[in-house]
Amino acid sequence: MGDHDQGGSRRPAIAGLVIAVVLLAVGLWLARELTASSKMQDCLMSGRTNCAVIPAQ
Repeated sequence: MGDHDQGGSRRPAIAGLVIAVVLLAVGLWLARELTASSKMQDCLMSGRTNCAVIPAQ
């Protein structure tokens, strides 16, 4: 009975860890997107017309 109880308690801990990692990844992605959007808006608000991002080759 003790072995069964000990093994069952790991599943919620692993699920919580997975949820935390997913939330962290989504948070980092969102922060990058908001930063890029903010930079674009700052460029446009300053009156520039060449604000498009040029991808590096």
